[in-house]
Amino acid sequence: MQSTASHSDNLLFLTDEQLRKGIEAMFFAYRGFTADPDRILEGLDYGRAHHRALHFIRRSPGTTVNNLLAILGVTKQSLNRVLRSLIEDGLVESRIGRNDKRERHLHLTKKGDDLERSLSDAQRARMRSAFRAAGPGAVQGFRLVLEAMMDEDARRQFQSLKETTP
Repeated sequence: MQSTASHSDNLLFLTDEQLRKGIEAMFFAYRGFTADPDRILEGLDYGRAHHRALHFIRRSPGTTVNNLLAILGVTKQSLNRVLRSLIEDGLVESRIGRNDKRERHLHLTKKGDDLERSLSDAQRARMRSAFRAAGPGAVQGFRLVLEAMMDEDARRQFQSLKETTP
């Protein structure tokens, strides 16, 4: 059994081939992870940006447009286009802030909640299956790797989301 120190030292010397395989595995895993929601969204003329917006609005009902902009890391123009279609189609409601009338607070409608749930159920099923196959140690390692890949700003946002678990 290797000690933790020597094991982590060995990880510092990953070969380019090992890194390439990791990058490619991530690419194909992401493709699989998004495939099920993509199929659902295809017939609705929505894309992944719509899915991400629905996900984070469901996770934090009443979130502001500015908060959603920060989480998604997209331009205001891009988010406005996505939100406009979700609002027009009756999936998202935009409410004026109580304290600050300039703020817009976003909530899913029943229709939006149903769509988001079907999109996320498909991803949860895939993740659950993969996590069960990999085992608890791999799950913990996977999360550590993902968090280590985040830049400081993204890690801070992720940590704040973890602290507000629904």
